[in-house]
Amino acid sequence: MVTLPIYNKSGKEVGTYDIDPAALAPKVSQQLLHDVVVMYQANRRLGTHKSKTRGEVRGTTKKMYRQKGTGNARAGSRRSPLRRGGGHIFALRNRDYSYRLPKKAVQSATRMAIVKKIESQDLVVIDDLSFKAPTTKEMAGVLKALKLDGKSTLVTTAPSDANAYMSARNIDKVTVVPVGELNALAILTPKKLLVTKAALDAIKERGSKAAKPA
Repeated sequence: MVTLPIYNKSGKEVGTYDIDPAALAPKVSQQLLHDVVVMYQANRRLGTHKSKTRGEVRGTTKKMYRQKGTGNARAGSRRSPLRRGGGHIFALRNRDYSYRLPKKAVQSATRMAIVKKIESQDLVVIDDLSFKAPTTKEMAGVLKALKLDGKSTLVTTAPSDANAYMSARNIDKVTVVPVGELNALAILTPKKLLVTKAALDAIKERGSKAAKPA
């Protein structure tokens, strides 16, 4: 069992939160985390690269000079891959790099990533992060009070919070993601993970449901 301090917007400790990392992920598999992160990175690739073969570049197909008697190496057309401006031997083609791992493995990796943040003491809990209206200044003040200013931070709210998102979108190195959209890559990329108490409750609840036998 790990006891995490709960802070308010002013950076003052207002309580504690008990969470059992083993309930979220009994074991942290580095291989699974790696596989899932690589999957997300591959799925982001556009795959729009393209280069031309010798059949696609412009130029005559006429032999540049006779085969023998010139003292030069034999040469074909100007489209040859061996010549500047010629086609590529193994030309790139548009392709889809995306693939999927099993859903349960991906969900398990998300919980493992949260456990790693807890173990490295990079998870910060705040009691509430709601705003009446979008205010970047107030969000920046909260991050500064929690000593997170200047650090890459993922802010997680329980429901999707438009005001929190718009308050943080112009702050460098800060992103806001609701609990339902968390994934291993999003969690592991930033240095810090700032979660609301409600968001941590939702994470804890999902972990307990996943631990129950089907």
